[in-house]
Amino acid sequence: MKETIRPQNNTRKKFDRLTSPLQEFLKVEASGGIVLFFAALAALVLANLAATSSWYTQFINTSFTLQIGDFNLHKSLLLLVNDGLMAIFFFVIGLEIKQEILKGELSSLKKAALPIFAALGGMILPALIYLSFNFGAPSSSGWGIPMATDIAFALGVLSLFGKRVPLALKVFLLALAIIDDLGAILVIALFYTKSISMGFLALGFAILGLLVLLNHLGFRNKGFGILFGTLVWFSFLKSGVHATIAGVLLAFATPAFGYTREGLIDRSKTLINDLIHSLHPWVSFLIMPIFAFFNAGIFMGETDLGTALLSATSMGVIMGLLIGKPLGILGFSLLATKLGWADLPKGVSWTQIAGVGFLAGIGFTMALFINSLAFDSAELMNYSKLGIMVASLISGLGGTALLAISLSSSQKEKMGAVQGLTEPS
Repeated sequence: MKETIRPQNNTRKKFDRLTSPLQEFLKVEASGGIVLFFAALAALVLANLAATSSWYTQFINTSFTLQIGDFNLHKSLLLLVNDGLMAIFFFVIGLEIKQEILKGELSSLKKAALPIFAALGGMILPALIYLSFNFGAPSSSGWGIPMATDIAFALGVLSLFGKRVPLALKVFLLALAIIDDLGAILVIALFYTKSISMGFLALGFAILGLLVLLNHLGFRNKGFGILFGTLVWFSFLKSGVHATIAGVLLAFATPAFGYTREGLIDRSKTLINDLIHSLHPWVSFLIMPIFAFFNAGIFMGETDLGTALLSATSMGVIMGLLIGKPLGILGFSLLATKLGWADLPKGVSWTQIAGVGFLAGIGFTMALFINSLAFDSAELMNYSKLGIMVASLISGLGGTALLAISLSSSQKEKMGAVQGLTEPS
């Protein structure tokens, strides 16, 4: 008998090629969330043990000076991490946003509609809730803190459910978090810039423009790219606009596609994807944990824990992340679908959207970063950090419980449907 050879499933192969980079991205983010957790835990322990608290404080505030001619850079290690290393973090975020706009979940209005509305709700409502607790007070400047979502922690929690989670739900959370990050970047640029040196700002944009021109002409050299990128970063640092914004602008200036030897554009593999692939592990496993170690330490001193938790700053952050995030995300998503502006992804329930809404309340990295920009007072910073930690923990647990119930119900429904089909009539 002649053996029948089945044709290869080309559709399946194409699907695997499209989803494998996404799956790899999700795995790195989820694993990075674990490292991030232990780095934050180490900071909390060291900041509050009598034997190590003074060493931890002195270490993160160690001064560092770099001088070349008339130009000098004098920063503490804490500020070098927040202004320097985090610029690389923001560069990768910028690359992710650009990639999603070019060929991902934000490449069309139909694809992007639901996560855009969800992200808007998840930013607007938390900010309003925070201001309701702090309006008119010195702490009101922290309204941007509960707007942020920590993509690593959120995806890390979602990954605990394994293959039971629909891919569409993971993609929704990823797109939501990316749009959320874009919103946070705009908030930092527009509202957390205190003074501007137009000369340095003009210099930064001039160097950036030259870099774009060279890329357009096909002159691409990693050494020149790093040099020009460093000069753009330094110019923004000196301009007063937060230096991490330079990272985002450099990402958007990065060419999307490479060239073959014949000079033709090679669209099969983007330069952006290559950069994300090479930089993403460094960001997830090194830069973000270092940032967490330098910023997550909460030194309460003689402050009563109950007093700190019930402060307007802490309560604003907690209620903003814990209540504002899920309500904003779910409410705006429902509104968008009811008005016909967006569609609920196939295989995803509203309970699962609500669960993701709670996971988005895990603020952490971006929330801590905005916290460092929002306050000059160490007391307010510590109150806010406490609120971020508490809200992130409860949000993570709440989202886990809600998703566990929803995914369990979905699994039972599928099994029931299969049994109904297989049972003889």
